[in-house]
Amino acid sequence: MVGDSVITLDTLSVPQINELLNKARYIESHRRQVARTCEGRVLATLFYEPSTRTRLSFETAMLRLGGQVIGFAGAQLASVSKGESIADTIKTVSTYADCIALRHPKEGAALVASRAAVNAATGDRVPVINAGDGGHMHPTQTLADLATIDQRFGRLTNLTVGLCGDLTFGRTVHSLIETLCRFGNIRFVLISPEELRTPRYVVNRIEASPTCSYEETTDLAAVIGQLDVLYMTRVQKERFFNEDDYLRLRDTYILDEAKLSHARPDMAVLHPLPRVNEIAVDVDDDPRAAYFQQVRNGMLMRMALESSVLGDELPGYEPLGDDGNDDHDDTEE
Repeated sequence: MVGDSVITLDTLSVPQINELLNKARYIESHRRQVARTCEGRVLATLFYEPSTRTRLSFETAMLRLGGQVIGFAGAQLASVSKGESIADTIKTVSTYADCIALRHPKEGAALVASRAAVNAATGDRVPVINAGDGGHMHPTQTLADLATIDQRFGRLTNLTVGLCGDLTFGRTVHSLIETLCRFGNIRFVLISPEELRTPRYVVNRIEASPTCSYEETTDLAAVIGQLDVLYMTRVQKERFFNEDDYLRLRDTYILDEAKLSHARPDMAVLHPLPRVNEIAVDVDDDPRAAYFQQVRNGMLMRMALESSVLGDELPGYEPLGDDGNDDHDDTEE
């Protein structure tokens, strides 16, 4: 992974994803040992869209690894407001930074950036990590989702996963479905209004997996008792051209304790955040609520990813064996 951009998780093998999950577990239990892993490194966070969790998570990850951070949050703060192309911005920033985290409203922007990310002085490629490109992909959120599911169930296969809300524009949903299909043996339950159904290319991915299946429904209450994981999403106002459509659909699904009473006692409730009103605050104290656990896992997975693409080894870390199992002791010394 050294020097590689991460635009979609399709570019990572399943063993590489498992390695990142293992690194995140190691980082969690060896915080002092890894605190200088990326000393002298600079991460640039270029966020053309508003963000709280993702941007701060990327930045905190690098700071906790001993590196530094530069960047901007909002297109109005960048030279794009003067008409500069994303390629020129990336070429410029690549002379300053060792790694770039990019969020952009246009699908494909991260791929364009990865092709332009070359340090003009050295000729070295600078890895670009996609922090969300329009309604397309959000690979690091998916890594946080995988880590949370793995923590809850000890596996990423043989699960029934419900995804609820905006399945048309929800890039986190698209990334998660496509990645879980690679692990296999997943039954997806796609819960949405007719207007916000899962795009055909994502459904095609499920159909192409010999061990995965799906059903589509508009009724959350009818299926909640079947689920191991319920992945809630907000209806995203910024993805709508018509505000009337947004106002009509935003309150379609609201998860509260009454609905949760019909769910399995060990079901995990995930949400990429921010939420508006699709999860009632009374759910926060339910042991099935895992969305703030996702936030922490997001930081740990970004620490694992940043150190990996930079080629900075975590002190004391032993890679997974050929069998994919971690047999060494991860307790803090």
